[in-house]
Amino acid sequence: MVDRSDPEPTEASIRRALGRAATGRALDAGEAIALLAARGPMLDDLLRIAGDIRDAGLRDAGRPGVVTYSKKVFIPLTRLCRDRCHYCTFATVPHRLPAAYLERDEVLAIAREGAAQGCKEALFTLGDRPEERWPAARRWLDERGYDSTLDYLRACAVAVLEETGLLPHLNPGVLTWSELQRLKPVAPSMGMMLETTATRLWSEPGGPHYGSPDKEPAVRLRVLDDAGRVGVPFTTGILIGIGEDRAERVDAIFAIRRATREYGHLQEVIVQNFRAKPDTAMRGMPDAELHDLAATVAVARVLLGPKARIQAPPNLIAGEYDLLLRAGIDDWGGVSPVTPDHVNPERPWPHLDELAARTASAGFTLRERLTVYPEYVRAGEPWLDPRLLPHVTALADPATGLAVEAARPEGRPWQEPESGYGGRTDLHVTIDVTGRTDDRRGDFDSVYGDWAEVAGKVAPEARAGVPLGGGADADLRAGLRLAADDPAALLTPAHEAKALALFGADGPALDELCRLADDARRDAVGDDVTYVVNRNINFTNVCYVGCRFCAFAQRESDADAFRLSLKQVADRAEEAWTAGATEVCLQGGIDPKMPVTGYADIVRAIKARVPDMHVHAFSPMEIVTAAAKAGVPVREWLLQLREAGLDTIPGTAAEILDDDVRWVLTKGKLPAAAWVEVVSTAHELGIRSSSTMMYGHVDHPGQWLAHFRVLAGVQDRTGGFTEFVALPFVHTNAPIYLAGIARPGPTWRENRVVHAMARLLLHGRIDNIQCSWVKLGDAGTVEMLRGGCNDLGGTLMEETISRMAGSGNGSARTEEQLRAIATVAGRPFRKRTTAYGHARA
Repeated sequence: MVDRSDPEPTEASIRRALGRAATGRALDAGEAIALLAARGPMLDDLLRIAGDIRDAGLRDAGRPGVVTYSKKVFIPLTRLCRDRCHYCTFATVPHRLPAAYLERDEVLAIAREGAAQGCKEALFTLGDRPEERWPAARRWLDERGYDSTLDYLRACAVAVLEETGLLPHLNPGVLTWSELQRLKPVAPSMGMMLETTATRLWSEPGGPHYGSPDKEPAVRLRVLDDAGRVGVPFTTGILIGIGEDRAERVDAIFAIRRATREYGHLQEVIVQNFRAKPDTAMRGMPDAELHDLAATVAVARVLLGPKARIQAPPNLIAGEYDLLLRAGIDDWGGVSPVTPDHVNPERPWPHLDELAARTASAGFTLRERLTVYPEYVRAGEPWLDPRLLPHVTALADPATGLAVEAARPEGRPWQEPESGYGGRTDLHVTIDVTGRTDDRRGDFDSVYGDWAEVAGKVAPEARAGVPLGGGADADLRAGLRLAADDPAALLTPAHEAKALALFGADGPALDELCRLADDARRDAVGDDVTYVVNRNINFTNVCYVGCRFCAFAQRESDADAFRLSLKQVADRAEEAWTAGATEVCLQGGIDPKMPVTGYADIVRAIKARVPDMHVHAFSPMEIVTAAAKAGVPVREWLLQLREAGLDTIPGTAAEILDDDVRWVLTKGKLPAAAWVEVVSTAHELGIRSSSTMMYGHVDHPGQWLAHFRVLAGVQDRTGGFTEFVALPFVHTNAPIYLAGIARPGPTWRENRVVHAMARLLLHGRIDNIQCSWVKLGDAGTVEMLRGGCNDLGGTLMEETISRMAGSGNGSARTEEQLRAIATVAGRPFRKRTTAYGHARA
């Protein structure tokens, strides 16, 4: 590696930064870098400032002077790893191990011994995806019927919960959004050290992370964000002294701050000092100096603030307990009376009596916590899966969220809780009469993350108050010519400038664009305006995902929350059939108390009552989270739903299929790739779907075009989309609008453009383009029928999602009303089935 010696900050710059920190002013990176160099009396000043911030945070948390630790056992599930970190002695090679993994019985033996000695945490530590590097690991898993290390980890975590009552904390390394979803139900907390954001330490030969795919900083930062999106209480931290410079160290702390501000999920931050180990490539590198560690802890405390929980491992600090406590830590991490620190085996943990005495001598009280920190214990849902709550509450003091030290873990069933039905189950009727109780849910200021961080992610061209449109006149004219001759070609990158110019069309050019779209509609499907007689059934609105555009989701305790029973769902389906409906469309919130079998039970209940009713149900978000909760692949979950009687699925939860937009719009919804995976898998299984795009919020035309390309790609591969539905953003009660970030929905021009462009861009791929009377109103719907659309959607009979958001167009239309819309547009009408066949009379 290239030597990168830091220029030494001046004494004046350090004193200036200390002055700002002492008065509570926000520090920039340069000031934080200067503070890392504080030594002598200036370091003492820095530690005092950091300690004061820590003390204020503990007072606010209701535990002044309390420093915590977790009593744990360390379970090294496998020491094989696909990475090659140059300082690590934990990872090894197969021939040095008796087996690739601990057997389940070995895992339980460690856990039982820990439970007998009062431990409450089972820390699972393991290498990243060893089966992708080591044939011995792949063979071991295959012989025991596990698809992956993570599948085996999940099974072991469940076994520990059920047979010992210890609470698993999982450290399996890099995880995807879907994998975090699968593991959340079996562990109250998880973790992964960020270590550093210095890409050069990973990318350059000789760097400590060179040759380790899972140590790329961008990958690890994505894990931090995904853990927040999934709502996992998460541990992370930095490793200092591995070759990073001060600026890189500060950058890592700022990255951690950004993630925790946006999602609120980082329950603790570890500041760990490098200690050289024999038999490693970095055995000759000097240990991180302890005053450097103290300065880094203090800077982390100043930057992360009083609410942060900051830890330094007590077995790596050479007895300098007082120094680290002065620097602002409030936690000693996990300490085991049973197992060694398998990552640092040469440095044993201190005895708990010694740790308590050293903590007391510095003026603090040592208290035991659980693996999940008190704030998340007391909050419960959505941070803790309902199946884990009995295990956690059995060991937790309800008043403080800390551990009950005398409690002894006992195995408990890991199972679904009883789910009560009820609440405002008449909301589908009263939403049009009395409306919603409040314009926002009670946790508005916390559930969506830090609004300032969210606003900073919005692309400049998509911000509120910035007009969309534009494009060169030449591109506009060329785009109109191409739209007339070969409209689908507008999707190709070669014609991107023309397509973007068309998205900016206005005046006579917009009229011409809509005329061309209507010509394409006539060529594709003729003049009939189609509609389906259907009923929407929202079976629950309880949801904790935190989508920032959604005004439908409620907490269980909110006045407008409801859950329908299976009988109530079946009753509504039967009522719809009696009224002439051929389809029910079912979607709900991501309710943490929804049983694993709940989705299939709903379908079976409808089919038992009305065998010929078409069940169009469950968005990709519902499917992917339910599959994760059940611990099965999406394909298997869809097969179970198909067997229960599911006919098609709605292609909602798409919003904009661009993660840069999705992570502004939503806190925890599925990534674009996961949406594509679900709908593609459904199509492969013969389960067709609609496709959608919600627009007019924090998006711009370039993202619309990319969205249409994604849909076209799926259709080319599967042919499974029945229609495309353009969904204008309803802003009135949407949190992201109330926070001043989103635009107030699309303009009239944008509505015309999007519907017309949908027809042209998807020409030859998706024949049916639907407009939403719920969102556009009758007059707006007529105009869309004159600009490329051929379908009105359904009668709905009830509609809650858009109405909760503030749509003023009602929640039902009769067949006569839909036919009247077609008549005003000057077109014949036809009743259809879900798949656009001819419906029963």
